[in-house]
Amino acid sequence: MDLQTFQDMSRRRYPIGIQTFSEIRTKGYVYVDKTELVFRLAHADAKYLFLGRPRRFGKSLLVSTLQAYFSGQRELFSGLAIEKLETEWTAYPVLHFDMSMAKHVDKEELEQYLSAQLDEWEQVYGVDETYKPLNLRLEKLIRHVFQHTGKQVVVLIDEYDAPLLDVLHEERDLPVLRNVMRNFYSPLKACDPYLRFVFLTGITKFSALSIFSELNNIKNISMDPVYAALCGITQEEIESSLMPDVERFAVKMKRTREEVLDLLKSHYDGYHFCWPSPDVYNPYSLLNAFSDGRIEAYWFGSGTPTYLLEMMRKFHVSPVELGTSMEAMREDFDMPAERMTSLVPLLYQSGYVTIKGYDAGSELYTLGMPNREVRIGLMRSLLPVYVAGASMGGNTMVAKMSEAIRRDDMEAALRLLQSFLSSVPYCDNTDYEGHYQQVLYIIFSLLGASVDVEIRTPRGRVDLVLRTASKLYVIELKLDKDADAAMGQIDLKDYPDRFALCGLPVVKVGIGFDREKHTLGSWKIDEVY
Repeated sequence: MDLQTFQDMSRRRYPIGIQTFSEIRTKGYVYVDKTELVFRLAHADAKYLFLGRPRRFGKSLLVSTLQAYFSGQRELFSGLAIEKLETEWTAYPVLHFDMSMAKHVDKEELEQYLSAQLDEWEQVYGVDETYKPLNLRLEKLIRHVFQHTGKQVVVLIDEYDAPLLDVLHEERDLPVLRNVMRNFYSPLKACDPYLRFVFLTGITKFSALSIFSELNNIKNISMDPVYAALCGITQEEIESSLMPDVERFAVKMKRTREEVLDLLKSHYDGYHFCWPSPDVYNPYSLLNAFSDGRIEAYWFGSGTPTYLLEMMRKFHVSPVELGTSMEAMREDFDMPAERMTSLVPLLYQSGYVTIKGYDAGSELYTLGMPNREVRIGLMRSLLPVYVAGASMGGNTMVAKMSEAIRRDDMEAALRLLQSFLSSVPYCDNTDYEGHYQQVLYIIFSLLGASVDVEIRTPRGRVDLVLRTASKLYVIELKLDKDADAAMGQIDLKDYPDRFALCGLPVVKVGIGFDREKHTLGSWKIDEVY
């Protein structure tokens, strides 16, 4: 590739943080054409639709695109797929409510926020009487707009659940805020004759009973195969629309195109919102990577999953459970958030796990983490939970351990871990062997290697199995016992035989943890074959 070609590609602009369709189209930002699906959505059999997707997946851009379409802004769609589908371009009045800023609010603040949203549209259409309750104001607004324009109204509600996410784990505040939202949305069903289309986006799914007590005819399209690629970027779209960006990325990273495609796939791909489903990339991370010319944890770094960590505590979910595949019926994970009896629905709806497979006979779905960015980001967030103060030196320790293991120097890696654990305060409730198994699982996951726990063998279970590019480590842990006891169990149960055909040299690692010192007491390493 010559310099001129590279410079031409460098001029492509990426809509980082830009969620307004008109701005993307008028200012020449890269846009992956979703308008064929937008047309299908706008002409669906159902009038009331809900789409759930993880944060930063393009939901707000989709809502903005619908707003431009229903407003009849034909010029913005020039050259896109919808231009050949739409013949009338009827302009409807559109009421767009953005709930994304209503976070960390109490009842009074939420009501003020909703009032401000109504104020804006009341001023546009000359509606008075703002002293009425929120639900009556919304009803009056819709009726007035219909009578004033002579056309049915389009209502778009973006991130409808934003006020509720931070209180999902609370029994006091959740019902209060939920009632405010239920009251606000209550007029939508009564206004049915005046409505052309109602579309809501969010992360979590709340039951019709709790939020939309009157509006019980919302169609949830979150797992509809037709709309599987409505948000996000597919492999096909990368190969048809974004290959210049892949080429530019490869030049900057001094790698081949194939290497870059593999790198992007391992870090940002892997989402499936139904089965079968196209592979869907996280658009926020992918476009940021193209813009910066490097691989980073963009999606995970853009928001701390505080509510997720709180819910993990509530449901007693361990890192190992997050990191391993799980099987579930659809109703176990595609269910209303407030009815959760496990963390699985929140994990799935928030994007921390995704669909990895489906068995039609049993109707069981296999769920797992979508990609490397999510796995490493989540484990990095969990490390301070299991090792107090770990955030100060944890990243440095992990980087050094990773380098040692790449050199096949497990001895050096364990010395680093021993020194690190000795230097940080210990957490409560660490006086059991499972705690140290969790700590090692988190740290080994951060290395980017494949790690599994409690692997079954014909004669028992292995505590940890770590697979690197060149070795497979069979690891046994013992609390308040020395490394000889741990190694003895490996030998007694012939664990290495279970992995004899893995194609890699098998290394036995016995580790004894010192309860009093809260760190590794001793270890033994023995390469078998």
